[in-house]
Amino acid sequence: MAYILGIDVGSGYTKAVICEGTVIRSHAVMASGGNYKDTAKDAAEAALKKLNLLMNDISRIITTGYGAGAVDFSDQTVSDIACHAAGIHQLFPSVHTLIDIGAQYSKVIKLNDEGRIVNFILNEKCAGGSGKFLQVMARILHMDIGKLGELSLKSTSPVEFTTGCAVFAESEAVSRIAEGTPPEDIVAGMHKAMASKIVNLVIRLGLTEECAITGGGAKDIGLVKSIGVELGTGILVPEEPQISAAYGAALIGSSGL
Repeated sequence: MAYILGIDVGSGYTKAVICEGTVIRSHAVMASGGNYKDTAKDAAEAALKKLNLLMNDISRIITTGYGAGAVDFSDQTVSDIACHAAGIHQLFPSVHTLIDIGAQYSKVIKLNDEGRIVNFILNEKCAGGSGKFLQVMARILHMDIGKLGELSLKSTSPVEFTTGCAVFAESEAVSRIAEGTPPEDIVAGMHKAMASKIVNLVIRLGLTEECAITGGGAKDIGLVKSIGVELGTGILVPEEPQISAAYGAALIGSSGL
């Protein structure tokens, strides 16, 4: 069976997935940096190396994402919305509402029973509803971003942020730190503020269960929990939530669409 390579070139991270049919054989994730073309090639090479394959062993290469246009070795470019839909439907066929929390944008995609896109919406150009907000908070708290979720679960009194804007929330967080507010309460409050903005997108489309979350933000268990509480429903998260669009690109390549 042929190997298909899907590459999702995001503004924050680039993801490469090698599929054989619908089965993920290898994947790689790395920071996008300033050269999307080179990073896409590096991610592809990293995924190939895990299988002891060469680029010539790949039958088709499908790219998607913010920087997909820079990848000149691609056979086809597909919209990230279509790729997210294809990937999540294969992983969780019961999902009808998909929330993707990326580094620059968050988006909500509504799917029908066949996994076809019914509607979608993106957050406005504000970091308050995207993974950028997590990066900002990790920086001012001098923490690894991957530790924010676990820390927030220890909170007993989450901070009530008065703004959903990342710029103003940063200033507010700095003030709370100076006042001696526990870091876990600041992070938990930040999760609540983010969840509120993301859930507003879901409400605008209308929640249809089941619901899944993908993207780098899905790796933050505190944020996922906050969104689930706001929505009043359980949330499905893929084992590796960052690669779902790259997986969907590979699936689209396999189907020949």
